[in-house]
Amino acid sequence: MRGRGVLRLALAIVCGLGLLAGPPGVGRPAERKTVKVGMLFGRAPNPEHVKALEDGLRRHGWVPGGNLVIESRVADGALERLPALAAELVALRVDAIVAVAGPETAAARQATRTIPIIFIVHGDPVGSGDVAGLARPGGNVTGLGQMAPEVAAKQLELLKQIVPKATRIAVLWNVANPTKASDWRAVKASAQALGVALQSREVRREADFAESFAAMRRDRPDALLTLVDPLTLAKRAAIVDFAAAARLPAMYPLRTFVDAGGLVSYGAELTDLFRRAARHVDKVLRGTKPADLPVEQATTFELVINLRAARAIGLEFPPSLRLRADQVIE
Repeated sequence: MRGRGVLRLALAIVCGLGLLAGPPGVGRPAERKTVKVGMLFGRAPNPEHVKALEDGLRRHGWVPGGNLVIESRVADGALERLPALAAELVALRVDAIVAVAGPETAAARQATRTIPIIFIVHGDPVGSGDVAGLARPGGNVTGLGQMAPEVAAKQLELLKQIVPKATRIAVLWNVANPTKASDWRAVKASAQALGVALQSREVRREADFAESFAAMRRDRPDALLTLVDPLTLAKRAAIVDFAAAARLPAMYPLRTFVDAGGLVSYGAELTDLFRRAARHVDKVLRGTKPADLPVEQATTFELVINLRAARAIGLEFPPSLRLRADQVIE
């Protein structure tokens, strides 16, 4: 009987310690008060991306609607509203702000230099000045980047492989987005190495696309490269329709353009970045300073080819690219 009593006591102690420690690998968020995280979007987010982030947070022990309250603010494409929306999140005294990309990060930094800010798909966090460096970001900002300048240069290289005879390539980009300047410089350097001339087609607002399309009809480039940006993303259907009507081979930055009927895309796999961002948010909520939390870069990229779109404009993809593609739409 004495042995059984000792065993029961030992089990009770172990169970008690287990309850204090929380689930393995989760830490002890349940002992904390409910935390509040603000999310700032320039445009309506992809539900799959939001789900990937929330699923990741659950794996770290943060349950939306439970011990985690999420306050979302969406600018609905009016990026000039971002500073006011960021100020709203600061007024709510959130514990951290998830600022999805470059414009959202800039607005959040304008609103606070103390609340931690985590970005997810920033194109150029160092070049924009949002962080001091990738290894040691400094300040109150950290997160994940999609290596936009390097990827843009690669996109031009792939486009040249798809259209080997191309000598004049139009580049459609939002010149009002400061982070796109680094992309443009990278594309220019790549163009020089490839021996192609670029036609810069700059937009600042949705109304500018009609003029850019008209300029391309007039100047007849051999191909089109679209740089990733909330504005070009919002106008993806119009861009894809224009390229198809003009029988213009076009490279796009994200697979959502191909889903809309575009020819080919190459870029970071965004769902993966949103999922991985949960770890940054978790660490910040547990007390890690953003200044000491290195910025991580995209590690998963996808090449998506639309053979139906290629046939519609009489284009044949090189067999080597078809073999490298992550997905081929027949």
